[in-house]
Amino acid sequence: MNFEMTDDRRMLAETLRRYLADSYGFAHRTKVAYEAPFHDPAAWTGLAELGVLYAFVAEDAGGMGGGGFDVAVVFEELGRALCPEPVLPALMALRLLTLAGVAVDGVLLGGVRYAVAIGETDAPYDLDEIASEAVEEDGLWTVSGRKTVVYGAGAADRILVAARARDGLAVFDVEAAAAEITAYGMIDGGPAGEVMLDAAPALRLPLDAGAVAEALDLAALALSAEALGAMEAAFAMLVEYLGTRRQFGQPIGAFQALQHRTVDLQIEIEQARSAVISAAAAADGPERSHRASQAKHLVGRIARQVAEEAIQMHGGIAMTWDYPVSHYAKRLVMIDHQFGDSDHHLERLIARLQEG
Repeated sequence: MNFEMTDDRRMLAETLRRYLADSYGFAHRTKVAYEAPFHDPAAWTGLAELGVLYAFVAEDAGGMGGGGFDVAVVFEELGRALCPEPVLPALMALRLLTLAGVAVDGVLLGGVRYAVAIGETDAPYDLDEIASEAVEEDGLWTVSGRKTVVYGAGAADRILVAARARDGLAVFDVEAAAAEITAYGMIDGGPAGEVMLDAAPALRLPLDAGAVAEALDLAALALSAEALGAMEAAFAMLVEYLGTRRQFGQPIGAFQALQHRTVDLQIEIEQARSAVISAAAAADGPERSHRASQAKHLVGRIARQVAEEAIQMHGGIAMTWDYPVSHYAKRLVMIDHQFGDSDHHLERLIARLQEG
């Protein structure tokens, strides 16, 4: 396996890192992530103009990428900057629309913003338990049900809804204005919302449960890469702190116990990187779902460890609002709960092993 990035991906990563450093500093991030609309619309436009969304779509569909490594490169930089822009729902929507054969020009240019509504209160992760229903009458579809913690819902123009039709799970395109949306900011920043659908007019897309599962696998890869970027940023802050905070006349990083803990943490982060690389390499193959679950499970466990260790070795300062580590820790913990936590993905892996 080639662990080196291509020149195009390296250029994308460097360009995105510079843009986020210039436009999404920590002070700006804490200002926009926790106040309505819980992100920066100007920065969203800037990301679209930068061509970030093009990295999620294959060339034959109008994009410039579409591979697993393209997704990983973008989300690692987003995680490093702790960027709360609703890029994840855009990624999932682009994959679903592309699979449905729908033109995605408007989305790529940032003019049309999508959210993807899958999880429900009684079915946060399991597609088989989805209760939202779609009904067809005289060739027209309507969708009813409640979707919970829909990322980017408050900022969306349209929503792709997973609902159950008579012939099985399907995907429906609904105008956001046709749904009742209760928008809010997540505890770690960024826009989300509860989506209530009461016979909302919808357009059925030629997609089934397999397409929804593919979008979820892609989300697992993206979140794992985002966590990797956030872990590396938190680790860099920890190393800097250990080298500058002095106690008993010397930097606390000189104490052997902290050195051992820091090295162990770095080893864990490198394991997470290996899992992300494995999932990215398998994103377009038959092992996609298996590798995505492996990455999400392992990264979720390591992310929590990094969050806890960074706070403990920093001490009380890491619990304050004005110090970035506290925000990275919140994001790392919450990533584990998005689209399947560590336990859920471990259960998926066990089930596949039992199936043979």
